[in-house]
Amino acid sequence: MSNTQGLGPLNVISYEPGVCNIGPEEVARRRRAGHAGLIVSVAVFALLLAVAAPHWTRLALVLTAGAAASGYLQAWLHFCAGFGSTGVYNFGPLGSVQRVADAGARSRDRIRSLQIGLASLAIGLAVGIGAALLPIR
Repeated sequence: MSNTQGLGPLNVISYEPGVCNIGPEEVARRRRAGHAGLIVSVAVFALLLAVAAPHWTRLALVLTAGAAASGYLQAWLHFCAGFGSTGVYNFGPLGSVQRVADAGARSRDRIRSLQIGLASLAIGLAVGIGAALLPIR
């Protein structure tokens, strides 16, 4: 299920409740979302520094960094939080989903979705607060 070198991306190719609910195309989409969030975060931070905005405005990075973290976490875990919350999965082409029939599986998926959401929020908060506390003017 996981690689043999410890922490790393999963190598799962089928639906596993609470573990994996997206295939390669969906993983690539989440990775692109992470890249976009990172680019926006860097651009917002640079803009705030360029206009000498007050330090507290850097807290806006909570949203952009959180979004980037969410994309990267979902890609790394091969698990879409949105799909997990709504009880679907996709290992086929983008846009096609299948329903999760088992209530226990849907419950495990919702728990994983919540974990991804909380981890993304924590990362976003750390980046936003860290940026706000930087003494750069």
